[in-house]
Amino acid sequence: MHLAMVQDPVTLPRSTWALLAILTLGWGMNWPMIKMAVADIPIWTFRAECLAAGAAGMFSIAYATGLPMRVPRSQWRRLALVAVFNVTLWNVLVTYGVRALPSGRAAILAYTMPLWTVLLSTALLREPLTRRRILGVALGMAGLALLLGRELLLLRSAPLGALAILAAALCWATGTTLMKKYPTTLSTTVFTGWNFVIGGIPLVLGALLFEHRQWHAVGNAAMVGLVYNMIVAFIICHWVWFRIVHLAPAGVSALGTLMIPVVAVFSGMALLEEKPAWSDLSALALILAALATVLIPARSTPR
Repeated sequence: MHLAMVQDPVTLPRSTWALLAILTLGWGMNWPMIKMAVADIPIWTFRAECLAAGAAGMFSIAYATGLPMRVPRSQWRRLALVAVFNVTLWNVLVTYGVRALPSGRAAILAYTMPLWTVLLSTALLREPLTRRRILGVALGMAGLALLLGRELLLLRSAPLGALAILAAALCWATGTTLMKKYPTTLSTTVFTGWNFVIGGIPLVLGALLFEHRQWHAVGNAAMVGLVYNMIVAFIICHWVWFRIVHLAPAGVSALGTLMIPVVAVFSGMALLEEKPAWSDLSALALILAALATVLIPARSTPR
């Protein structure tokens, strides 16, 4: 069945709500985990290990459930194109950014991706730029801007980190849009696994070439961050994300992720001893309102 034929172009299907909750908690808590890991593990090595674990997990699930893992020859090019943006560029750029910025604020910058996704999906996929989508983007970006307001001076002192995160957001939005424009016949599990393999090859080569002299035993905090990334962020959450994208329009699915930076900010407060401010709570309200624009179905009109 072609999912696009049954999708509501405005809201997230109810079938994705539980998936979105898992994704929000899993990826939201991952931002301080990344910060903990890269304090002791070289960046390319860290991401290569995560992708290797993710690929092994995806293919193990595929094998256990009897899913075919062969990629049709005509689909290798589109698979590689998505992997470059959604895996290689995203993972390298966002990890450099997290190392340079506070984890919660890095997450806020990264989740400008819904803006780029809505714009790209409108231009490339001809998805409707409805009033609800415009409202969702406006509310969500207002919330993110409010959270970011106190960090403007910090961004001036670390411009490369901020630029890396923004570039990562654009890459993720591009990969998400390409997934919808050039779909494959692969299952979500197998699609995710091959994305990790193809996108991870440059990271493995980078780790071997640039970081082999930096390898050493790591501390407990870094190990917790690494294991969390391997199991939760790369096996569970990536599968959930690609599943949501397959089930919902690109722009709508991207808007549905706007709670992730809120979870990232508050988990950073818990794990990294940051204190909440009025701006954090105000942003939470705005982003919840943005989520409502894609979660609450519009009132139907007579045809």
